[in-house]
Amino acid sequence: MKDINFLVVGVGGQGTVLAGDIMAEVGMLAGYDSKKSDVLGLAIRGGSVVSHIRWGEKVDAPMSMRGTVDYLLAFEPLEALRQLAFLSPESTVVYNEYKIPPVSVSSGLTSYPEENELKSALEATAQRVYSFNATDTAVEIGNVKAVNIILIGAFSAFMDVKVDVWETAIKKFVPAKYEELNLKAFHIGRELMEKEESVKA
Repeated sequence: MKDINFLVVGVGGQGTVLAGDIMAEVGMLAGYDSKKSDVLGLAIRGGSVVSHIRWGEKVDAPMSMRGTVDYLLAFEPLEALRQLAFLSPESTVVYNEYKIPPVSVSSGLTSYPEENELKSALEATAQRVYSFNATDTAVEIGNVKAVNIILIGAFSAFMDVKVDVWETAIKKFVPAKYEELNLKAFHIGRELMEKEESVKA
């Protein structure tokens, strides 16, 4: 069984750690040995948050993954760009197009990369790159905090894991009163990616 390396990235407040917890749980429920490590940085101040997850037959702690990440899930475009060194030539990238400029940009010290520049850099490194505005979609269904689950839903379309396994993992980690909303968000994200895949096919 080949190890599968995942990177889930975002900024503080986007639910990156929760998404990583769900990913690790899905791996275990699907029969893999699954491990996860988080790098929080200044998460409470809107800084970068990174979750490293690895699935396999018997896996070690997933911190040394430079050049070996199979799947990158990014909740913010610039956070996806920061991870280029972790990607392999066969990587798949899914990222949210909604921008959250870091302090260095909002203070005028630097500028945010243009969308075409950002996407070109990702496409030059990874095999497949997909993006959509998950934040707008989350607002449409009534809760901007559902961004992470929408993106997990999109991401799930690439994995050979039954839908009910993803649903079970989501139910374990989201508050019971938001369970229905999050399951709806998951399926919306999955449908968005399935449509995207059919267009590219």
